[in-house]
Amino acid sequence: MPGGSLAGVPEVSRFYGIVIAMYWADHPQPHFHAQYAGEVASIAIGDGAVLAGDLPKRALRLVRQWEAMHRDELLTNWRRAREHRPVAKIDPLP
Repeated sequence: MPGGSLAGVPEVSRFYGIVIAMYWADHPQPHFHAQYAGEVASIAIGDGAVLAGDLPKRALRLVRQWEAMHRDELLTNWRRAREHRPVAKIDPLP
């Protein structure tokens, strides 16, 4: 998915032109995908590390801020996705 598109992947949140999505069939480490300006990155839930892909510095800073604010909700969504249940929307950055 990095360097590509999030088409067809369930959207969790959207803010400042950044789209956050989570896919049920992903690899085991809890993470989500962030897309901005045609770039896609996989971001770890827990420390905000970039697992794959790339984002512009400002977008990555905003994504990490959002991840820290919504870590519990993201982990709940991760569990839901792994159980093939719909993920819940999460509030954007204000």
